[in-house]
Parts: sequence; structure tokens; C-alpha cells
Amino acid sequence: MTSAADIRSELAALEPRLRRFALRISGCIDEAEDIVQAAYEKALSRLDHFVPGTRIDSWMYRIVETVRIDRLRRRRRTAWARQDVDIAAVGYDQRIHEVTEARLDLEIVCRMIDEVLAPDQREVLRLACFDELSYRECADRLGVPVGTIMSRLSRARLKLARAMEAARSMKAAEPGGE
Repeated sequence: MTSAADIRSELAALEPRLRRFALRISGCIDEAEDIVQAAYEKALSRLDHFVPGTRIDSWMYRIVETVRIDRLRRRRRTAWARQDVDIAAVGYDQRIHEVTEARLDLEIVCRMIDEVLAPDQREVLRLACFDELSYRECADRLGVPVGTIMSRLSRARLKLARAMEAARSMKAAEPGGE
């Protein structure tokens, strides 16, 4: 049986490879350092999630990728929040119009999620897209395999895209439409 000390020494040996990988996916040395540090913090706090006998390097590469994605999402949310503040400060009418349109589109998407998608697809879409859980976290939460999560999410996105396209076509066909 692999002890926590053995796992920690294997993790330490992976550090140079993880740093190179993080640099390759981030393109910035400082960002790569932050990603690797956060990945190690996450891994060490969740050693009980590591399955002995599996490849620890694959586990860590996935954690590094997840940390990178989480950081990108966080930046994107922060940028949107700052845009709203900038818009209010500048009072730029066209940009306000664009933001208003985007919010209306979001309301339509949320309504379509409830109307068009099956309950299992809605649940996976909300966990993955709104709660920003990884496929593994969604699978653990719902008690289904990761492949099922990927399949449900793919079908949900496709069905939602088709419904949005149909709604756009209907709107364009209306008098005074686009």
C-alpha cells in the first residue's frame, strides 16, 4: 500500500515536469508558478482522492489543467464585473445597449434551459457551466460515470444551440426583426 509520504515524494519529483507543462499552457512564467503552487495545494489537501495504483502524474496534470481553467474563468468573471463599473462611469450608450442585449440573451438562454432540456441534462449543464464543476466533480455529485456527464453535457449544449438558432430565426422573421 502506498503511504502518504510515498505519494508526497512522488509529487515532489514531478515538480519540474509540472512547471514545464504549466508554462506551456499558460505562456507566462509567473502564471505557471502560481498554477503549480495552487495545484500542489489542491492535491495535498485532497490526497484521499488519489487512487493508489493509478498514475500520479496523470492525476497531477489534470489538477494543473483544472487550476488553469478555474483561473481563466475567475478572470473572465472579474473582467465582466469591471466592465459594468466602467460602463456606469463612462456612460457609453452603445456599450450599455450591448450589455443590456447580452443580459436579455442570458435570460432567454436560462428560460430555454428550463423549457428545452431534459432534467438530467439541465442538472449537468448547471453544475458544469454555472457552478463551474469539473466533469469528475459533476460525476461524483450525481453518482454517474464521467462519460455519462460528458455525453449529457454534449447533448444539452447541442439541443440548446439548436433551440437558440430557432429562436433567432423566428425573431428575424418577425416584422421589425433583425
